[in-house]
Amino acid sequence: MALESYNVPLVKMARIPRATVNRLPLYLRVLERYPVEETTVSSQELADLIKENSAKVRKDLSFLGSYGVRGVGYNVEHLRFQIRRELGLTKIWPVIIVGAGNLGSALGKYGGFDANGFSIVGIYDSDPDKIGTTIGDLTVGAMEDIEGDAKELNAEIAIIATPVPAAQEVAERLAGAGFKSILNFAPMVLRVEGDIEIRRVDLSTELQILGYYVQQSLAES
Repeated sequence: MALESYNVPLVKMARIPRATVNRLPLYLRVLERYPVEETTVSSQELADLIKENSAKVRKDLSFLGSYGVRGVGYNVEHLRFQIRRELGLTKIWPVIIVGAGNLGSALGKYGGFDANGFSIVGIYDSDPDKIGTTIGDLTVGAMEDIEGDAKELNAEIAIIATPVPAAQEVAERLAGAGFKSILNFAPMVLRVEGDIEIRRVDLSTELQILGYYVQQSLAES
């Protein structure tokens, strides 16, 4: 959807709380799968779909400047637009992957990023045997090419899919190359200087949490 669709001026809004930002993709996912014939959605319906309470939903959406209409709810199409705008999804963001192993290769071949506002434009590794090979439509580049390629490709988001021993050094290289955001799949906490947003995807931790709920369910049955 084009940004001009609602003729909404791009004004500087107050910074949205991190917890609300974390929920915005959940709202968007629900709204993008909402029945086409349904043009409005209530805060209670959204709350039920993401397993939250309606008061929190209304508070979250108020940060977007959206307050809904009592007895009617929120316009689905406009709310989708507001969330996409706030998440920066009115353009396609170039993304690079560092690490051409099993995980990096799988991410490089995944075709679903473009539909969600992101395009994988490069993949890099330090292994001479991997450099020059192809993954999907991409040729694996050398680590020393990252800085120059990032400027040429206008990439500011990177994914780290390396083994743990290499992850910290890679993060520092990315910070030095001017990247603003990093998605880290290595199961460790990365520390870099500067105003860089780092998100960690730790599958082991998530499985441990799921193990807790399975155990509780069995204990209660």
